[in-house]
Amino acid sequence: MSIAIVWFRRDLRLADQPALSAACAAHERVLPVYIHSPHEEGAWAPGAASRWWLHHALAALQSQLLPWGVTLHLREGDSLHVLRQLIEATGASAVYWNRCYEPAAIERDSAIKAALREAGVEAHSFNAALWCEPWQIETKQQSPYRVFTPFWRNLRPQLAVSPPLPVPALRGVEAAESVPLASFRLLPSIPWDAGLRETWTPGEQGAHEALEIFADDAVADYAQARDLPARHGTSRLSPHLHFGEISPRQIHRALTERLAQRDARRRPDIEPFLRELGWREFAHHLLYHFPATPTENFNAEFDRFTWANADDACLERWQRGRTGIPLVDAGMRELWHTGWMHNRVRMVVASFLCKNLRQHWHHGARWFWDTLVDADLANNTLGWQWVAGSGADAAPYFRVFNPIAQAQKFDAKGEYLRRWLPELRDASLPLLHEPWKDAALLKRSGYPAPMIDLGESRAAALSAYQAMRGR
Repeated sequence: MSIAIVWFRRDLRLADQPALSAACAAHERVLPVYIHSPHEEGAWAPGAASRWWLHHALAALQSQLLPWGVTLHLREGDSLHVLRQLIEATGASAVYWNRCYEPAAIERDSAIKAALREAGVEAHSFNAALWCEPWQIETKQQSPYRVFTPFWRNLRPQLAVSPPLPVPALRGVEAAESVPLASFRLLPSIPWDAGLRETWTPGEQGAHEALEIFADDAVADYAQARDLPARHGTSRLSPHLHFGEISPRQIHRALTERLAQRDARRRPDIEPFLRELGWREFAHHLLYHFPATPTENFNAEFDRFTWANADDACLERWQRGRTGIPLVDAGMRELWHTGWMHNRVRMVVASFLCKNLRQHWHHGARWFWDTLVDADLANNTLGWQWVAGSGADAAPYFRVFNPIAQAQKFDAKGEYLRRWLPELRDASLPLLHEPWKDAALLKRSGYPAPMIDLGESRAAALSAYQAMRGR
């Protein structure tokens, strides 16, 4: 009997699962395996919110496999050591997996593939996470892209090259010593995750439910509504994509087919949304070609930038949503409660940290890494370096988001602010956007005065930028 191991990682689904489909096609039986090995992630082991999601995503995958009479085998330890144990225990002749693209994962997977093949075991890896591999898209000079628009122009015609794969016919095999999911200790020992449970449904089914909601409602107004934090105007598919509960190909195919059924005159333009997924591909392209960027400035000129000294008290006020700037505080509280933050607000809170407070973007990237359910090394790095001005195709450093103007434009009625700042819920406009203009309101509500003057801090940031350029 021919047996293959299918090594699940961040591809926690059964449909459009290339490694699983290939294994089922080539072998009589498969052993689905998940190996918990956070120590192999290098400096970027999953944060608390990601661990919460992972627990529930694995539980969902276990439930999906049960109707097939197949068990997800759970183990913990060094991946190569565990795979060798399972090969010996089952007589498996091959191991299949889908690729990860973080530097530590690439190094690990390359070593494992070489070791297995040297031992006479077949090792096959596939692309399940991206439309195109990071090395398949290149400039005419055969170099990596550094600017998004030409990258997207190259990628866009390749989106519908092949249809998503169906769920294969599964025939499992048992193996001893699977450990209980609880032994991974992914859930918080002191519960803080009520807001996450209220907000999210991890797993493949939850991903497709989110896609259905988006296709039925928000996609029609995406180009405008995506900037309004009080609206459910975005897809909220980012954590599902990160954990591989749905693929970009599935999203593209589902939206295309669903919208093709509508009257052509009422058919929404999905290009703005596809372009956002293109930024995700661009982020992975950059991380692959420039693997030092999670810790080093993409633009080396910023190595000379004078950041303010790290200030724990200052950072804590930002982290807890107590800066005294309503839109910044609302975003940080949304993040703490739900593990997610609206993208427009992400840019504002990041700009406030890097420019008004002049704290290094590393501090923000680390906080997001621990608190976001969609924490993704490629996207997190691209986003923070973009706002800081140090990244590829970055916003110019002198573009400093004004959180007052942003709130007035994108949350004009204050719905988002009232939702996340209960102490200001009864404040009238325009004081809701600038509560410090009424000392009695601050005293009555307990909301803090601004920790910094926005105008003065902007000027100081621009002065530091000019000094860097002068050097």
